[in-house]
Amino acid sequence: MTISNRTIQQKIARLQAGGKPRVLDLFAGCGGISLGFTAAGFTVSAAVEFDPEAAASHGRNFHNGDPAHSQARDITKTRPDDLVRELNLGKTAEAFDVLVGGPPCQAFARVGRPKLREVDNHAEAFKHDPRAQLYIDYLRYVEAFTPLAVLVENVPDVLNHGGQNIAEEIAEVLESKGYVCRYTLLNAAFYGVPQMRERMILIAYRREITDSVTFPEPSHFIDLPPGYEGTRSVALKFLDNEIADDAHCYVSAPKASRSLPPAVTAADALGDLPEIDARKLLKSGELRRGARRFDAPMPYGTAPQTAFARQMRTWPSFEAPEALSDHVIRYLPRDYPLFARMNPGDQYPQAYEHAMKMFKQHLAALARRGVKVKPGSKQYEEIQASIVPPYDVGKFPNKWRKMWSDQPARTLMAHLGKDSYSHIHYDSRQARTISVREAARLHSFPDGFVFCGTMNPAFRQIGNAVPPLLAKAVATHMMKTLKPTQRETADESKSSAEAVS
Repeated sequence: MTISNRTIQQKIARLQAGGKPRVLDLFAGCGGISLGFTAAGFTVSAAVEFDPEAAASHGRNFHNGDPAHSQARDITKTRPDDLVRELNLGKTAEAFDVLVGGPPCQAFARVGRPKLREVDNHAEAFKHDPRAQLYIDYLRYVEAFTPLAVLVENVPDVLNHGGQNIAEEIAEVLESKGYVCRYTLLNAAFYGVPQMRERMILIAYRREITDSVTFPEPSHFIDLPPGYEGTRSVALKFLDNEIADDAHCYVSAPKASRSLPPAVTAADALGDLPEIDARKLLKSGELRRGARRFDAPMPYGTAPQTAFARQMRTWPSFEAPEALSDHVIRYLPRDYPLFARMNPGDQYPQAYEHAMKMFKQHLAALARRGVKVKPGSKQYEEIQASIVPPYDVGKFPNKWRKMWSDQPARTLMAHLGKDSYSHIHYDSRQARTISVREAARLHSFPDGFVFCGTMNPAFRQIGNAVPPLLAKAVATHMMKTLKPTQRETADESKSSAEAVS
């Protein structure tokens, strides 16, 4: 028996004896995957994350702020041996049972499939291409840690990234290393997340564990809007292309039954959080320009009204604090009146129309008071600039959107860290974009989860994360394969004995 095989058998025996699977989270961000896996009974032993604020968040939430675990690390400069030594995790090959994460898809562009199959043997040949480097290091970590299972998460476009099916290429490399792999597209709204977020999920197991891979059954139902079905169709189009290699590792996602509970809506998720009247705060001077820090606790005021809200307040080890400190919003004084006028579902073209009407109404009001403003004058332009956003209607029309209260939110992006116009609160009385805590709720982060840094970094961390409830559904399903129940184990033993006799 080789050292690798002996290590794998030792890991299997450890889990069968009752040990928790130990997880290494790569490209971990603030810890969306880690949170889901922890909730499913895994132990998150370590993480590698390049962004300092996200790394600090991960260390604070999963390792009590331990400096060693809160340190930002560059996977291209951190060797597996160095990681386990710095974190005092023992022998490298024995340190982890599960490896999770998702290298940025740009890392794989233009790296041919034949080269990927032998990338470990020809690593030097790829170092001139930084996009390939991340993939090389990801595979190097798999090789070094010999995990029993691997989870890869990414955007749907990895199924057709510049004409390449990156997910299939990942699967082929992992299969060559002794894993059985499958990948699919899952939408978070089918798994209790109040957000329609489509993701590619790839699961791989050592063949010593199983010879099949399945995915979790949905817990909720929703008729996805055309835009999401369109995104899925574009991603899957490459699989049907005659010039593409057979995507033998792709499987269709489990179907959601209409008898399931309806998807969690934005109102379900946010309804119990304290109201923030942006125009009132602006008028009182409480809302001002400048960095938005988490130093002003805000009591809840009301009890949770939905099962989802209760779950976010009572998540084990992440229970809600007495008051929220990150329920903060952007300073957008020009746009608050416009947000109040917009209708649910309105995007930027509709917002612009509302703004132009408001501008004309303002000019008419001035005229009734005897103040005539000449078109093209400096005063005219100043008034228009104070009411009408300057963006071109023909560019990025969906950059703005007012949420519906009775639907899950649309996908939260990392761009939230720059502006939040993609998620304008559905409540016109509050007339604002969503707060950091509301973004966290829409992503299914519990209220006791802490984001390090100020408002913009926190928004970015949330937008980059995997929704914890989606991760939990996948992790719970994987646990059934990694640690079958005693009854299942007994049934397998009985079948094996009968087969032998």
